[in-house]
Amino acid sequence: MIATRRKVVLYNPHAVFFTMPLALLAVGSHLDPERYEVVIIDGRLDPDAERTLVSQLHDAVCLGVTVLTGAPISDALRISRAAKAAHPQLPVVWGGWHPSMFGIECLAEPCVDVTVQGQGEATFAEIVERLAAGDSLEGCAGCMVRLPDGRVLKNPARPLLPLDSFRPHDYGLIPVERYFELKGKRQLDYISSQGCNFRCAFCSDPFVYGREWVGIDPQNVALALRDLQARYGFTDVNFQDETFFTRRDRVQALAQRLIDEKVEITWAATMRADQGMRLPQELWALAKRSGLRRLLVGVESGDNAMLKRIKKDIKIEQVYEVARRMQEMKIAGNFPFIVGFPDETDESVAATIACVKRLRAMSPDFETPIFYFKPYPGSAIVLEAVSKGFRLPDNLSEWSQFDFVAGLPGPWVSGTKYQLIERFKFFQELAWRRTSAGWDLLQRLARFRCRRDEYRWPIEMNLLNWLQPRERLS
Repeated sequence: MIATRRKVVLYNPHAVFFTMPLALLAVGSHLDPERYEVVIIDGRLDPDAERTLVSQLHDAVCLGVTVLTGAPISDALRISRAAKAAHPQLPVVWGGWHPSMFGIECLAEPCVDVTVQGQGEATFAEIVERLAAGDSLEGCAGCMVRLPDGRVLKNPARPLLPLDSFRPHDYGLIPVERYFELKGKRQLDYISSQGCNFRCAFCSDPFVYGREWVGIDPQNVALALRDLQARYGFTDVNFQDETFFTRRDRVQALAQRLIDEKVEITWAATMRADQGMRLPQELWALAKRSGLRRLLVGVESGDNAMLKRIKKDIKIEQVYEVARRMQEMKIAGNFPFIVGFPDETDESVAATIACVKRLRAMSPDFETPIFYFKPYPGSAIVLEAVSKGFRLPDNLSEWSQFDFVAGLPGPWVSGTKYQLIERFKFFQELAWRRTSAGWDLLQRLARFRCRRDEYRWPIEMNLLNWLQPRERLS
């Protein structure tokens, strides 16, 4: 039976980070391994990915591509066009965040035949089954299809399904050791839940998942990590969940099972400040004993009025209390901020700057990256941004230039405010980051600047940016 398997080729576009392709692992692993041979090609790993991919397509059921908004779109288009040029009849299926929000727009490209919206495991499996049988995709929930006459067939949405109903991720589909090498550490990326119950106005998650959340049973997570560690020998796990601490009982059961199974790892995850506040001290201690080493706690703003406006549903005082607990337990932290919201006041920006400085002074293991607000597609605040003069891209080519990680702020941010933020971003990072002895003088100068809010004549910044230009991240 194995000899009659049909091939399904999956592609991960080029990017500058080396997170394992969990989206492709999810959809590829859920296909019946006795009926389908899954080939995953990662554009970040293969310098000649186009040639490799085209060589695999001659007998494939379809090509699946995962697509993030921003720079990965460019490579996704390049690969999809190459696939169509070599095999014009091959169905090309796009899934991921961008097709979830712009499924119809993606289908305007001749090289894209089908787009998947939201959770992809069951939808993609049904697409593959229908294509392999030569059947129509009409009525296939969770996807859109371009018909032969050019019209788009929009099928019904597919509900968010329990993750335990899918096959576990088969890490044998990817070269795990290669990712370890590129990361510079034996770190496994793992996702144990999907979705988010919260309503942040700047985020597209509520649009894609409808404020729903589903998680793998914690016992299954612990046993999977035990078996994967025995196979791959990793020392750290990076949980890629949107909101890992959504259910306290689940975190408690997972942490305890990791200890019971003697899974000796460290791990990092995401946490909201209000979730951390509700976490009893015993559970903080249990998580730490099980290996918790780092938390990503989205702050977004140091101003309570702005937090209310963007529907973050936390208070800045909660951030400080959670940071204090992390400091006491020697848990590292990443506290990202967003500035440049439409009509954000100088006082709001000043509150964010003060919050960043307070957090950085608490621990050398705390990071506070600052990003500019970008009206990310699908977010509730996007209409407000457009009314203030922001022009959303019109096509995939323009979306490929949409840098939502770095890049310039919206047109409503004045040049003076932009200059202040850029200089503070530089000096706060230099002031508190871990450095070698040769950086002592520059670090002392940076701390002096931050304490006094003195960012004029940034000679150090201009020199170091010239010596070490920053790379585009999205």
